[in-house]
Amino acid sequence: MPSDIEIAQQARMRHIRDVAAELGLGEDDIDLYGKYKAKLPLELASQPAKGRLVLVTAINPTPAGEGKSTVSVGLSQAFRRLGHNAVLCMREPSLGPVFGVKGGAAGGGYSQVLPMDDINLHFTGDFHAIASAHALLSALVDNQFYHGNALGLNPKAVTWPRTIDMNDRSLRSAIIGVGAGNGTMREERWVIIPASEIMAILALASSREDLERRLGEIVVGTTSGKDKTPVRARDFKATGAMSLLLKDALRPNLVQTLEGGPAILHCGPFGNIAHGCNSLVATRAGLALGDIVVTEAGFGSDLGAEKFFDIKCRFGELNPEAAVLVATVRSLKMQGGVPKTQLNEENVAALERGLPHVAHHVRNVQQFGVPVVVAINRRLSDTDAELRMVREYVEGLGVPVALCDVWAEGGAGGEQLAREVLTLLDRRTARYAPLYDTALPIRDKVRTVAQKVYGADGVDFSPAADKAIDWLETNGMANTPVCMAKTQYSLTDDPTKLNVPTGFRITVNEVYGSAGAGFVVAKCGDIMTMPGLAKVPAAEGMRLRPDGTIEGLS
Repeated sequence: MPSDIEIAQQARMRHIRDVAAELGLGEDDIDLYGKYKAKLPLELASQPAKGRLVLVTAINPTPAGEGKSTVSVGLSQAFRRLGHNAVLCMREPSLGPVFGVKGGAAGGGYSQVLPMDDINLHFTGDFHAIASAHALLSALVDNQFYHGNALGLNPKAVTWPRTIDMNDRSLRSAIIGVGAGNGTMREERWVIIPASEIMAILALASSREDLERRLGEIVVGTTSGKDKTPVRARDFKATGAMSLLLKDALRPNLVQTLEGGPAILHCGPFGNIAHGCNSLVATRAGLALGDIVVTEAGFGSDLGAEKFFDIKCRFGELNPEAAVLVATVRSLKMQGGVPKTQLNEENVAALERGLPHVAHHVRNVQQFGVPVVVAINRRLSDTDAELRMVREYVEGLGVPVALCDVWAEGGAGGEQLAREVLTLLDRRTARYAPLYDTALPIRDKVRTVAQKVYGADGVDFSPAADKAIDWLETNGMANTPVCMAKTQYSLTDDPTKLNVPTGFRITVNEVYGSAGAGFVVAKCGDIMTMPGLAKVPAAEGMRLRPDGTIEGLS
């Protein structure tokens, strides 16, 4: 098999106006970004939905790989091969992981979105617009201190960080304002753009008016004294200028799959430190244009799917009707105790030990009232005995299962999965409902997710978290969803505990409000909002060839 980037570079792309025409859009309806990218009209998000929504989620990720994005692309291609007007809705990649460990995030093999190199790099500039809007507010905050601090903002109580779209651990904690005339010296921190609250706001905003309202709600810190009154972005008269910087970034991006089908890529909040879903306006646009919309949520069902159901679908009044749970034999063997170096060897005993992990994630999806099919994402090292064991186990759960080979075969390798999903849609058994009522106290909402989704016995809150919750509940954040920031590698808050641990508790170390996004974030365990680079970053293997093509971005 050629590499992902070789496959992408050999593909013959359709002009984006032809992709748009397949959705009933004329050239005057889109804004072209070259031949193969376009911005869609924001007004599509307010049109009636005609499509049916399918979520792709997965078991907990491991270094063995699950291929959720690849399956999402392949499934949309398979629907199109079967004669359906399918639209793919996915997140935009972040430069940090692209140059850090992943080397690309646009699917793989013969199930990719194109143009892959543009998508993985600057794309249409959405992330840069978010960085600029975020930086503007940061600059206004420190400018307030320099010019007398009329708002009474406490320099030691600023919660608004700075941001950059790169993995850079040295920016997790810093001192700014050093030197005469350079402002107020204070501690500062940076988060990666997918962890910026503006990313979450952009992903959840339903209109230009809603965007500006949400930006105004951002809490940048509190006043001095006992009252600790929240100081918001609107107090700096910042929201008009921030909206200007985000006016084009709010519009979804149209690209195409490797097989020429429509794909809408927009926004990219991380699934472990944010809510992990593509934008609401992109999904609504897809539902207005297509018969079936395939979307994905970051990491496993304990993170991305839970937040998709409890945050995105709740805010957007979406109605998911089916879900796909992606699993691999290799990953399940790792859940069963096999080291990464031995995953290519047949080991049915370890696989059998790892199978309960699938059952846990199946139950996670089902408790939201959404029927699920398990996709076994086939890898070349899988044996017939291993594949048969997974199939028989899932069938024993009373859940449909399909072998998926979209990496090697594209849409053709996903037709069995597509037919299983169509059967679920035809049955119309979905009864989607969020897991909890937002009127519950914050601690009860956190406990609900920890116990029902993770399988924890309970939750322990640090003194700082308890204090923050009390402040949030008295300052307008009591009746919001909770966004759990937790390791993606385990159902617990300890990344080393694989499979389906029991008898554990979740520790919430920090709680803070994302008032603009409209949720409260609960950080569990050792979770970073600014990743670091690996010892050998993916960037070291990349270069620009003399002919202008790219090497190593896969």
